[in-house]
Amino acid sequence: MEVTARAPGKIILAGEHAVVHGSTAVAASIDLYTYVSLSFPPHSDNDGMLKLHLKDMNLELCWPVGRIKEVLSEVGRQIPSPPTSCSPEATKLITALVEEQNIPEAQYSLTGGISAFLWLYTSIQGYKPAKVVITSELPLGSGLGSSAAICVSLSAAFVALSDSVNLEHSQKGWLMFGEDELELVNKWAFEGEKIIHGRPSGIDNTVSTYGNMIKFRSGELTRLKSNTSLKMLITNTKVGRNTKALVAGVSERTVRHPNSMAAVFKAVDSISNEVADIIQSPSHDERIVSEKEEKLGELMEMSQGLLQCMGVSHASIETVLRTTLKYKLATKLTGAGGGGCVLTLLPTLLSGMLVDKVIAELEACGFQCLIAGIGGKGLEISFNSFS
Repeated sequence: MEVTARAPGKIILAGEHAVVHGSTAVAASIDLYTYVSLSFPPHSDNDGMLKLHLKDMNLELCWPVGRIKEVLSEVGRQIPSPPTSCSPEATKLITALVEEQNIPEAQYSLTGGISAFLWLYTSIQGYKPAKVVITSELPLGSGLGSSAAICVSLSAAFVALSDSVNLEHSQKGWLMFGEDELELVNKWAFEGEKIIHGRPSGIDNTVSTYGNMIKFRSGELTRLKSNTSLKMLITNTKVGRNTKALVAGVSERTVRHPNSMAAVFKAVDSISNEVADIIQSPSHDERIVSEKEEKLGELMEMSQGLLQCMGVSHASIETVLRTTLKYKLATKLTGAGGGGCVLTLLPTLLSGMLVDKVIAELEACGFQCLIAGIGGKGLEISFNSFS
């Protein structure tokens, strides 16, 4: 039996940075996915190895399961385990197992994700030989939730073939988990995110698990039901950024200008709530859809102006803004800013030729362009029997 799980990336439609200061943020899934397939070798060619193939990175890793068991038995875990945090002791042991693989320096940024893989696999599946293959349509480290999509799809694949979950395998095509399984996967994915990021908000893994959209404020997550079919051009500036430094910069500006920044955060909160209301309102006909898109475009432009007030824009982001403004398209950064990805709303009635023109100009600047539907499905799984 082989299972494949796929989980979407995410964008922040409104509220990035201000959410740290008590404002509302709105996040949505995008129809770009990370895929994880898990298969167990037949007994005849069971070589006792746990194999991980990161296909896009052309990186293959493998560990003897006896070696993993020997190392991790020191922390005396219950297997399978309920969703639990990786203790500092277990983190050290897993780091040592990853370091034994002699990962090339150019790919060293992947070690957090590989550690999360080892923790999730051994916690859910124990010490069985297996092969896990990961592929992704999401650019890494660009603010589109690639690490959460990996953690969600890993957790889902491991849970789907675990003894604790009973699923009907006879159906063909992509299947959805029930609410209990989704909650379990989301909890496990959050533990994986903690290994990679330290203190994640939980937004990314929740959007990736459940899909659609969520509203987030002061630690409270509310799932939204979108009644609006939106399309975005996502421009990856390929400029790396230091999220911690950008967050710290906004906090420092808040200390220097407390009243002005409080007004900025209040405005962001209003925009986020208005975005959520528009997205959830019915779309009866073409005219209403166009009106909603126009309002959302204006709110995106207002969001970008406020993000500039916070000091998190960047020359590369401004280049995208100037380019799309020529075509009267609404654009804002998404995520931390300082580079990363930029969103441009593509109205339903926009001509394909114009979109091609915009993409050609942006790609001429060295940027990567992706077109994505917003607020679609979350986690899905598919089974393939070898019998």
